[in-house]
Amino acid sequence: MASERSVSWTVRAGAFLYRSLAATWRIRTHDAEGLRAARAAGQRVIFALWHGELLPLLWQHRGERVAIVISEHKDGEIIARIAESLGYETVRGSSSRGGGRALIGLMRQIDAGFDGAVTPDGPRGPAHVFAPGAAIAAQRTGALIVPIRAAASRAWRLKSWDRFLVPKPFARVDVSYGLPTAVDVATPREAAEDAPRLQALLEAVPGS
Repeated sequence: MASERSVSWTVRAGAFLYRSLAATWRIRTHDAEGLRAARAAGQRVIFALWHGELLPLLWQHRGERVAIVISEHKDGEIIARIAESLGYETVRGSSSRGGGRALIGLMRQIDAGFDGAVTPDGPRGPAHVFAPGAAIAAQRTGALIVPIRAAASRAWRLKSWDRFLVPKPFARVDVSYGLPTAVDVATPREAAEDAPRLQALLEAVPGS
């Protein structure tokens, strides 16, 4: 019970600080035409983003019926609750823990009409290495992968494996998109083999 109270207090405080900080950011979007066209056509998408750029991108797509895969680790519980307070559906698991369950949960949410979001190098890296889960989910559901990156004019960098990006107050935050891309193969195995191509597409988008 005490642990749950501690987590709840941390979530409330974290959500308040995050909202207060994010409200000061000056966000500019780049090359979002492909995303807008896909959504206008009723096409589901899966955002692919590096774990280290998660914080500003959570703010960018809050309240848009997006289901995001969040780690089952302790820190993931706090991030998941903050994400839920921003209007996200959360699916728990990762490539290293609970991965199969998370993949099934994500596909169910997409089939139910949500977009998806995955950090394919999370929760513990290696940084900027594209694990195949997002590719498999796209192949199974027909959703398009949308690479998305963030950069900030002024930011703190945590001393973590992903050098987690925290834009400073009143920073300019640039959010950039790659073209939506299909994983147009016959089997999940072939989708997994497509991960290096998707990694290259994500790396080609300007980011931090």
